[in-house]
Amino acid sequence: MGFEVATPIQEQTVPVILANKDLIACAQTGTGKTAAYLLPILNKICTNPKEAVNTIILVPTRELALQIDQQIMGLAYFTGATSISVYGGGDGMGYEQQKRAIREGVNIIVATPGRLISHMSSGKFDFSQLEHLVLDEADTMLDMGFHDDILRIISYLPVKRQSLLFSATMPGKIRTLAKKILEEPQEINIAISKPSAGIDQHAYMAYDDQKGKLIRHILSNEDYTSIIVFASKKEIVKTLARDLSKSGIEAEGFHSDLEQAQRESIINKFRSKRLRVLIGTDVISRGIDIVGISLVVNYDVPPDPEDYVHRVGRTARASTTGTAITFINEKDQSRFARIESLIEYEIKKMPLPEGLGAGPTYNPKTGAPKKRNNFRKKKNNAKNGRPMSGGSSPNRTKSSES
Repeated sequence: MGFEVATPIQEQTVPVILANKDLIACAQTGTGKTAAYLLPILNKICTNPKEAVNTIILVPTRELALQIDQQIMGLAYFTGATSISVYGGGDGMGYEQQKRAIREGVNIIVATPGRLISHMSSGKFDFSQLEHLVLDEADTMLDMGFHDDILRIISYLPVKRQSLLFSATMPGKIRTLAKKILEEPQEINIAISKPSAGIDQHAYMAYDDQKGKLIRHILSNEDYTSIIVFASKKEIVKTLARDLSKSGIEAEGFHSDLEQAQRESIINKFRSKRLRVLIGTDVISRGIDIVGISLVVNYDVPPDPEDYVHRVGRTARASTTGTAITFINEKDQSRFARIESLIEYEIKKMPLPEGLGAGPTYNPKTGAPKKRNNFRKKKNNAKNGRPMSGGSSPNRTKSSES
């Protein structure tokens, strides 16, 4: 498959897993965590093959479940190991296929917690020979409210097993969970909360009503061949996808209102380079592993500094290079300052392209700066009988509400 040198997380975790020790491992996104646990588990399976469930891998999203299952297919091609991805959103036929595979003893189950619990509750399955439980993107699963589901799933599993917890961040709730499910775990931490050195990071100071023209200007650069645009709310994702498409830019929005078949179709088009611009929320900042993404745009500043690391980590994967651009409005400056504090790096603020006017001044220490001075205009409007609150920038009002 072209891999010759182990990444640091792989180099340190593989011996621990082969030694059958529990593990809590933390490394930034894009460093090869998936292969770090898949390779030693597959090695164990093919040296002692059985038609039984050997491993359960829990993940937060269906996209990540599919992606890991595809990686297993590639890595396990000559081993005889079997796997299936188990997630909701499909039809009844898919559910029955998952159920049959679990009952017949597929070696590796990659599952979202909710769908796996549904299977466990509706039928009797033999997990007596299970050897490995993996929690991948554990911090995201906890953020999404899967704590109780995880503990419920564990109640069905053998007490004697190897448990592996992989996470991109290490908040206190992860350590609390680790104490409940891991036994004397080894701990490995590698380069937490630092974007890849291959990412060219810069930002633009822009009011909300300047962002549309700015994103179109950036996307007009044909050097960017594969692009992800992140927004914090699905309403913005939908609006932006529609507006870009109307302006002639091929773009599609990825959000929770889509059917599973639509989500898979969009991801497949993006992965195969038939779709240039993918727009989504933070749900895709963890669940997509695609080499060759040349540009990530943060249409708004993420609320959590860690989310910034995950977003920009979609580019410059597997030792490649890439660009990450963030739009900062007058309200998000303190958020962006926290990001710079976390990554210990001051991100360059670029001047807006000609014709867009002036953006806000970056001054996060003094709080949110004043908006552009519309007082005189409003005062004149009031004299002419028009309401002072009307303003002349409906786009900015709409953006801030969404």
